[in-house]
Amino acid sequence: MIGSISLDQLRILVTIADAGSFSAAGRQLRRAQSAISQAVAALEATQGVLLFDRSGHRPRLTETGRVLVDQARLVLSSAARFEAVATGARGGVEPELAVAIDPLVPTAPLIESLRGLHQTYPHLPISFSTEGLGGALRLLRSGDVALAICVLIPAVPPDVVASPLLRVALKPVVAAGHPLAALARPATSHDLESHVQLVLSDPVDRDGNNYGLASATRWRFVDLGRRLDFLLAGFGWCRMPGHLIVEHLRAGNLVQLDLAEDARDPADDLTIYAARRVDNEPGPAGRWLLNDLQARLSL
Repeated sequence: MIGSISLDQLRILVTIADAGSFSAAGRQLRRAQSAISQAVAALEATQGVLLFDRSGHRPRLTETGRVLVDQARLVLSSAARFEAVATGARGGVEPELAVAIDPLVPTAPLIESLRGLHQTYPHLPISFSTEGLGGALRLLRSGDVALAICVLIPAVPPDVVASPLLRVALKPVVAAGHPLAALARPATSHDLESHVQLVLSDPVDRDGNNYGLASATRWRFVDLGRRLDFLLAGFGWCRMPGHLIVEHLRAGNLVQLDLAEDARDPADDLTIYAARRVDNEPGPAGRWLLNDLQARLSL
């Protein structure tokens, strides 16, 4: 039965519902009323349903007709997106833009660029991947995404082209009831070493580069939100992105540690990059996003 339905029939059905009558739909579509009536009758015949009650002065949608009008709108909308993606592909626009984002990256600074991307390419499907630490770079290198918004430590890899966008401060914090919160002086490396450190870890390469490690006992987490839960529960201390803990600091749930010189780490101030592979130039939409991010955020 589906093969007997045409988009034109569905368009006529929706237009009748919106215009209020067969004659008004005919005027809007610039067709004779008889052609509109024939199209509806053919649709009813092929589907075996009654779309309009014709017993009164003016045909009215039946209950089935009202439901199918909603379905017709969905089909027409999907067809319009299909056509828009195909039109974009003919013009060189990528059929989909896949972006990976590191968990440490704040979303707020990216919103306006992504809003502008959607306004410029309204029918472009966009997929986001947020994995554990190191996941964005791994997806970029594997070719699963075209762009990565990520941390690149200790340096930009040779197979990646990257532009610095912004810096994220990592703040050493503990729950208000943790013993380190009661120190009346800067915490030394010796102070930190005796307490559990909640570490954000690469889920794939646990033995990869580690930065900011100071404690002898480490609990490793892949999920940043889960680590925050344990931090708030007082299980240990860690360095957290400032944008994620503002409210907790303000409410007094967390306390920022004052670190002595020997306990500080240069990785406490991270650079966020917009990155692509050297051998994989993004399409027009990807380039638009890269250029807009650099214009709005570049250091």
